[in-house]
Amino acid sequence: MNEKVSSIKESLEIDLKTIKSSNDINELKVKYMGKKGLITELTSDMASLSIEEKKNVGKLANEVKTIFLDSITTIEEELKNKELLEKLESEKIDVTMPGTKALTGSTHPLVNVREEIEELFISMGYDVVSGPEVESDLYNFEMLNQPKGHPARDAQDTFYITEELLLRSHTSPVQVRTMLSYEEKKPFRIIVPGKTYRRDDDATHSHQFSQVEGLCVGDNLSLADLKGTLEEFARKLFGKDKIIRFRPSFFPFTEPSVEVDVSCTKCGGVGCNLCKGTGWIEVLGAGMVHPNVLKCCGFDPERFTGFAFGMGIERIAMLKYGINDIKDLFTNDLRFLATYNRCEGSDYNETK
Repeated sequence: MNEKVSSIKESLEIDLKTIKSSNDINELKVKYMGKKGLITELTSDMASLSIEEKKNVGKLANEVKTIFLDSITTIEEELKNKELLEKLESEKIDVTMPGTKALTGSTHPLVNVREEIEELFISMGYDVVSGPEVESDLYNFEMLNQPKGHPARDAQDTFYITEELLLRSHTSPVQVRTMLSYEEKKPFRIIVPGKTYRRDDDATHSHQFSQVEGLCVGDNLSLADLKGTLEEFARKLFGKDKIIRFRPSFFPFTEPSVEVDVSCTKCGGVGCNLCKGTGWIEVLGAGMVHPNVLKCCGFDPERFTGFAFGMGIERIAMLKYGINDIKDLFTNDLRFLATYNRCEGSDYNETK
């Protein structure tokens, strides 16, 4: 028995030196501790031995078993540490290297223009207000001097939900709501940016578009005040050298009413294909608030006067950036957005 144990120890010593992986350990466990393993076989015939022989065999078997388990445990721990170090080395990150640059966002041309307009009028003392896009016929038409059957309603080509509810065709209802909200009637200045809806669909129009309308109510306001305000607007949006002109027009909610042109953004007034040789481009409609509108909203037209103006943000953006088709504004093409991005250093420029 002693010779057999000595042989197992010598074999174990040689095998332990050959271990290089977890698989080698598993194979040795089967070889020495499996059902037919070398150490297991030492105690397989103990039933036929005497008590003294059993004690001797059990002692020798436990001794070699302990040697095997201690050695295997130590080698397993060393292998785990080695494998961990190798994994850490292979996955090591050089924190001094520059990181992968992620694309950052950019503001849309329509947002750029809207914010520019808002910033300008806020600097002139205007408040920015908003209202619902689903509007009643009362606020969208009747209180703006357009009773049922009025021919101007046909020009709006409105999306009706019911006979009395509709998708607003302009942001003017918010002006009405604002005037009605003042219990104490007093001078005020507001602009109303927001989405509007009409049955239009061509290269320069869309069924959904954005507007900015302005309203100023006070004492002794005149067309001169309106022109001064819009001149400042044109110079801010299109350049300091730009001038504007008024042409007589008609809107039910203003009297007198005017169409406002700005000197061509392309040729500067000389004449080109953009302005069709006239040197002027129409940008918005405006006028003095009709007395009927003031009266409907609780303002005394004998005391108060006011002026109003309205423009399509898409049209302003198309003129400002030289965009030919309004649909380009809704394509969500990153290359298009990069072209008109005003944020310096934006990663969108890398997509071009």
